[in-house]
Amino acid sequence: MPTEARPAAARAGAAERLGAAGSGNALELRGVTKLFGALAAISDVTMTVTAGERRAVLGSNGAGKTTLFNCVTGDFLPSSGTIRLFGEEVTRFPAHERIRRGLRRTYQISLLFGGLSVADNVYLACRGVSRGRFSLLRPRRGDPLLTRSEELIEAVRLAEVQGRLVSELSYGQQRQLEIALALAGAPRLILFDEPAAGLSPTERAELVAILANMPAQIGFVIIEHDMDVALRVAQRVTMLHNGRVFKEGTPAEIEDDPQVQELYLGDGRHAHA
Repeated sequence: MPTEARPAAARAGAAERLGAAGSGNALELRGVTKLFGALAAISDVTMTVTAGERRAVLGSNGAGKTTLFNCVTGDFLPSSGTIRLFGEEVTRFPAHERIRRGLRRTYQISLLFGGLSVADNVYLACRGVSRGRFSLLRPRRGDPLLTRSEELIEAVRLAEVQGRLVSELSYGQQRQLEIALALAGAPRLILFDEPAAGLSPTERAELVAILANMPAQIGFVIIEHDMDVALRVAQRVTMLHNGRVFKEGTPAEIEDDPQVQELYLGDGRHAHA
């Protein structure tokens, strides 16, 4: 069909998709507010995360971090404001449509199949975002999804326990497995929801190494109470306070800021719980 004959809406949709593909920003929030009755959990949040950027969102409990994540993923719809993923407005899109556009998320509470092995969990995650996800055929040797599963298990340093049941893993290993599941299907942006919570110092060091070695083209936003972890893996930091953006800057700028130290750090290096 000649270009002139195509409906205007179709041409506009194609142009928006092309613009989205070429956008330099992975995530754009403009004036995002979420009300629960009269309570504003987040208010007028504006933030831009570029493609491939590693961003930390920090703040004490009640600052609005998880509500912000829920708005980005589509678990909550914002009361006002706009959300764009890779140049495309997704403010009212359901969660599965945002996943199709390359967004992934981990949760504070583990969402794993405890009765299955590490390898099976990762394979099912890869299968779930593939075109053949509804096939009933068993995977054969050389199946690309099996190969990808093995690569992800290696990337999160679980190769030695890939045959073990998830229920037998340590808590830290389960958090590592969640990262592998989030990496399934070549995501473009991952939201990590307090991945260091409950980890030992050794496990936190392992987590930092895994996040630091993620593919450069995959950006992430991490919300975290452990500032040692967050400041070591982030390129930029957004501080939330009472549901609003309080400060933004590099890890060094945030760490040295007197107001941040007064509100969040105190005598130690951790945000107050």
